[in-house]
Amino acid sequence: MIEIANGSAHVEGVPLAEIAARHGTPCYVYSRAALENAFNAYREALADRPARICYAVKANSNLSILKLFASLSAGFDIVSGGELARVIAAGGDPGKVVFSGVGKTRAEMQEALAAGIYCFNVESASELEHLNAVAGAAGERAPIALRVNPDVDPKTHPYISTGLKSAKFGVAFDTAIDLYRRARALPHLEIRGIACHIGSQLIDPQPAADAAGKVVELVDLLTAEGIVFSHIDLGGGMGIRYRDEPVLSVADYLSPMLGRLADRKELLLLEPGRSLVGNAGLLLTRVEILKHGAEKNFAVVDAAMNDLARPALYDAYHEIVKVGGSETAHRQRYEIVGPVCESGDFLGHDRELALAEGDLLAILSAGAYGMAMSSNYNTRPRAAEVMVAGTEMRLIRRRETIAELLANELPLL
Repeated sequence: MIEIANGSAHVEGVPLAEIAARHGTPCYVYSRAALENAFNAYREALADRPARICYAVKANSNLSILKLFASLSAGFDIVSGGELARVIAAGGDPGKVVFSGVGKTRAEMQEALAAGIYCFNVESASELEHLNAVAGAAGERAPIALRVNPDVDPKTHPYISTGLKSAKFGVAFDTAIDLYRRARALPHLEIRGIACHIGSQLIDPQPAADAAGKVVELVDLLTAEGIVFSHIDLGGGMGIRYRDEPVLSVADYLSPMLGRLADRKELLLLEPGRSLVGNAGLLLTRVEILKHGAEKNFAVVDAAMNDLARPALYDAYHEIVKVGGSETAHRQRYEIVGPVCESGDFLGHDRELALAEGDLLAILSAGAYGMAMSSNYNTRPRAAEVMVAGTEMRLIRRRETIAELLANELPLL
């Protein structure tokens, strides 16, 4: 999404230096073309079978991004009532929404029922009972799928591994049949499908294919008992290239999974998030201070762990490139750090760059879990967000102000 030529860096047809001059830093920058291309790669890979692409809102919930995906006929995977409100505000169809998450409140269940969502992905026996009671009080039948854990190792970071027996998510595979029997007996539930999601940043397609195989076996067992499904939801999780990961095309990644679904008539739901938005966005930041020490050199930038939490949270790697500024500095190795008062406030370790104070840097692959996970730690206003389409840039979230951060706090009595 970023091109560097003749000393200038662009996103599509807009120079990053121009974005920084107009909207300041830190600033998230997204490419509309990259978002559309990523979505269309899924659509093309699924063209030969009934399928719905449900964007995982938690990856990046900006209303303009949701509106773009809604215009492409996407469904949405949500994990909170707030995300449902965002989908509706962006013009998304609630009838294409699946509601996942282990701790749905009764109020969220009521809101989702009233909105007419497509399906609740139920993640515990208790949730079945709660949802049945809420639907009964509303005079409704709640559409449900059970999210089952196939106990397949996704070979990813433990914090984003979700389908093992030890995970808080979903229901144990060997209890699923009894729970479906219970759901069939509850008067205010309508069994609509089955769901599975084993984790995120998956590079090897085999674990997802193995999970799909186990889910299909379970579907066949339940069908033999007269429990029939209209859809199979196999989640998301396809990884992206942050550094040198051997990432496959969408079609090649999905091929082993789709092979387990050959000749099946159920609607296939997929819930991609990172693979749609991750490499469509970057975080633009400016070097404030260069600090040269006996053991390490530090480049202190105006972005921080509150703007991009992934390096501090997961020790995640993001490529960092210089996109504007001095041409005379010599290359040195730097720790790229922010001004937050934490030793864990880093954005990159040991990066070889030719830097001077005032230079612009782009932190790449930041479209997923960047702005969505940002915070106001150290009373730092959250960054601006900009969408680029061709030669046009549009502010899609203005930078917060200190006054806005203080506005909701009450004076001491």
